[in-house]
Amino acid sequence: MFSLDWKGLVLPFAYLIVLSGALMTFSSIYRKRKAAESANLAPWFGPNLQRNIYLSLLHAEPEADGGSGGVPETVLKAALLRRAVEDIQRLIQIKTAKQACSALLQRGSVGDDLWQRFQRAEREMEEELRDVVTEANALAPSWGHAIFQSAHEIASNAKLRESLAEIEAQTAAEKQWWERRRGQIQSAFIKELDQEASSSAAAAGSAPAKTPAAEEDAVLVDTPAKGKN
Repeated sequence: MFSLDWKGLVLPFAYLIVLSGALMTFSSIYRKRKAAESANLAPWFGPNLQRNIYLSLLHAEPEADGGSGGVPETVLKAALLRRAVEDIQRLIQIKTAKQACSALLQRGSVGDDLWQRFQRAEREMEEELRDVVTEANALAPSWGHAIFQSAHEIASNAKLRESLAEIEAQTAAEKQWWERRRGQIQSAFIKELDQEASSSAAAAGSAPAKTPAAEEDAVLVDTPAKGKN
């Protein structure tokens, strides 16, 4: 009787095995396809020029004519610090854009491709930050804990200088505009005074001139006749 019960359960078990295999195959194919699509998406940021410069200096070969071997450590530190500054700027952009991208995705204003690009940029930045810390500790012990603090200060100072330069440029432009405006106001005021003077002269010229006879008539006053005694 037990053998008959097991024979009756063979078909459901076979169905479950086939269904599980189909789901696993579909999931694997889907993940591979999504990974291929994600790899073909355009990167969020452009090429990291500072990282490429640092890697070029790091792997520079010594001169063949017996010169000094490789790049000086101070140059490597400066290049790595500039790389960290670039990473700080990109990290600020990612933090600024994350909330906006999430809100747009929830409203359906953007597609999944943009969100996948953003998530890939986040992962790349995490790997980049870890790589910079590792390189900093290799150049100087415990420098990895302080390099991004120094990079943040440099980035903040650069941003402040840019803001001051923009303010100075706006001030110069506003000063030029005010100079032109003041000249226009002065020209309009002088023109108005000239028009008033011309109007006054025209009014004076159009008034009738008094003749000498009219003046004598105006001066003579009739005196009352004296009574006869």
